[in-house]
Amino acid sequence: MAASTDIHPQVAEDEDRILRLWTPILLRAILVVAAVILIVGLILMTTKPDFYVARFHAAQAQQFVAKTSFAERVVLAVHGDPHSVMTVGLYVLTLVPLARVAFSFLLFVKERDYAYVGFTAYVLTGLIVGMLLGRMG
Repeated sequence: MAASTDIHPQVAEDEDRILRLWTPILLRAILVVAAVILIVGLILMTTKPDFYVARFHAAQAQQFVAKTSFAERVVLAVHGDPHSVMTVGLYVLTLVPLARVAFSFLLFVKERDYAYVGFTAYVLTGLIVGMLLGRMG
C-alpha cells in the first residue's frame, strides 16, 4: 500500500518539472525559430527588391493582392517569397504569448487555483478569438 502512494508524488513532481522547467525552454525555442525565419525573410527582402517595388506599384494602381491561406503562405515561403517568409515568421512569433498563456493555464489547473484558471482561460479565449477574427477580417 505504501508503494502505491510513493508513485503519486513522483508523478506530480515530474509534471511540475515539465511545466516549470520545459516551458521556458519551449518558449525560447519558438522565439528563436521565429527570429531565424524573420531574419531569413529580411535577407530575402534585400535580395529581391523588385518584388516590393512591383507590389508598391500595384498598390498605387489599386490592384491589391488577394488573401492567401496559411498553407499557401507556407508553400510560397518555401519557394523564397520574402513577404510569405516574413508572414510565416510573424505567425510563429504569435505562438509565444499564446503558448505562455496556455502553459500557465495548465499549471493553474494542475495546482487547482481556480481563480487563476478563470483569468487565464479568459485571456486564452481572448487571444484565440483575436487571432480568429484577425484571420477572418
